[in-house]
Amino acid sequence: MGTPEIYINGTYYSRETAMISVYDHGLLYGDGVFEGIRIYGGRIFRLREHLERLYDSAAAIHLAVPLTPEAMEAAVLEAVRRNGKHNGYIRLVVTRGKGDLGLNPDNCTDETVIIIVDDISLYPAEYYEKGIAVITAATRRIGADALDPGIKSMNYLNNILAKIEAKQAGCMEAIMLNREGFVAECTADNIFIAKGGSLATPHSSCGVLRGITRDSVIRLARDMGIPCAETRLTRFDLYGADECFITGTGAEIMPVVRIDGRTVGRGAPGPLTRRLTAAFRELVYRETAGPAVSTG
Repeated sequence: MGTPEIYINGTYYSRETAMISVYDHGLLYGDGVFEGIRIYGGRIFRLREHLERLYDSAAAIHLAVPLTPEAMEAAVLEAVRRNGKHNGYIRLVVTRGKGDLGLNPDNCTDETVIIIVDDISLYPAEYYEKGIAVITAATRRIGADALDPGIKSMNYLNNILAKIEAKQAGCMEAIMLNREGFVAECTADNIFIAKGGSLATPHSSCGVLRGITRDSVIRLARDMGIPCAETRLTRFDLYGADECFITGTGAEIMPVVRIDGRTVGRGAPGPLTRRLTAAFRELVYRETAGPAVSTG
């Protein structure tokens, strides 16, 4: 494949020519929302769920998306077709648009819609067999009383600082705690633990973005008869877990075998993690079977 064709407000550009104004409030203030969406076999996984979250996030920050959900869905499908991406990633962004150097959103004229279809940077395959090590970051998750975690906004500096901590510790991911010391989520993923045959994941009130993959795993677990609680978790719960894994659009289901230098369970992906990984892959296969969007 050649250079991606990038959609900006109805027009396609190459990577080299795609530009937005330096006065766009998405650039100046992180004033916007986004979604990351997977393409499997030329078909898009749970596009409508992602679009629903995008429009909910936009409504929460009083951002008017200039396309209807139906028109946005059509634009995303067309972008995938034009790029012919069989397996990859979609970054869908809506910003407040061009304004001035002040914060007032009323001075922004037209919202900016960007659709990028490109490759995705995945974890190396062996990590899914061996698991990864993570740390608990000193950087705390922004409290739900300050910024609703349900908003998937472009303000990611909080997560980036925790990611830097992870990299400095030689890890690929970091767990973030909320102000009260309860587990919230990782820098780009949600987190689950298994204990005594049951699953637990932080409740949304702990500062959690309700991930599409997270919700898929919760439903899968319950369909499989695996108890799954959304609750408050502490580092004590993590350290004593039988199993741990993280979930996300990019990660899918990634086993965690060490936390803050402590071995989780037997130090290898556990049976519940493996069962759910197989079930999730089957779910993806079922939902993305059929003719590819990229060749339709």
